[in-house]
Amino acid sequence: MTYFGFLAIFLGIPIAILSIWTIFDYRRNKWMPKSLSLWQPWVVMVVLCTIAFVYTTPWDNYLVATNVWWYDINLVSGIVLGYVPIEEYTFFIVQPIMTGLLLFTLARYIMSDPRPADSVKIRVMATTGVGIVWAISTIILILTFISDDWKPFTYLGLELSWALIPLMIQTAFGADILWRHRKIVTIAIVLSTLYLSYADALAIGSGTWTIDPEQSLNIYLGGVLPIEEFVFFFITNVLVTMGMTLALAQESLERAMRIAVLRPILRFHPQYGQLAKSGVA
Repeated sequence: MTYFGFLAIFLGIPIAILSIWTIFDYRRNKWMPKSLSLWQPWVVMVVLCTIAFVYTTPWDNYLVATNVWWYDINLVSGIVLGYVPIEEYTFFIVQPIMTGLLLFTLARYIMSDPRPADSVKIRVMATTGVGIVWAISTIILILTFISDDWKPFTYLGLELSWALIPLMIQTAFGADILWRHRKIVTIAIVLSTLYLSYADALAIGSGTWTIDPEQSLNIYLGGVLPIEEFVFFFITNVLVTMGMTLALAQESLERAMRIAVLRPILRFHPQYGQLAKSGVA
């Protein structure tokens, strides 16, 4: 299976189906609920795809450069930027699109908790929990550079130390908001993670790419999928789903206006002037 073939089949087809479904719903006036309509969904998707691309590029280049994983040169186009084939950069964009479209579809059919979200306790507890896991994973990652005994933890350590930083930002900003929309968020994460993990197992089985057994734990789900790959799809879908939910949630605007660095961006929102006059900003 070529890498572009993988992208076309396992991401192109669901993106096409979800896009058609979205158009169909739009034509019959079934759109995003008011609680998740702060910005236009396509705006949120474009911004998040850009952030995902920029944040993932150096990390993934490091993985390939250090042979944490590698690809079959006969199954890619041969266009390489840095250490990574162009297909991988394409994946950085199409995964958030697929997961985002799934989230938007679920949001149109599943009711969120009607109670407004405003709990500092939930934010502190969630961020503390993620922070502890991040600290442990970072210590383990440092140990992989010191001792070969820890080398099998390399891929997992690189994943968690990289992904949990933006996750802490998300939970600190709005873990309580995410809890209000927990049904939509949970279903989107579970479905997208299971689906992409299955697709990834097929790609690994066909030799499209390979995970270095010396830098991974050699724990295989279904006898094929390295546990680190499952963790990768889980954590990236968590970041995508939670990021988009926070960007769409109405409660996020007033909270974001209290953060000085975000105010220049929020000035484009039609509610900004009204909230500014009320003394929020």
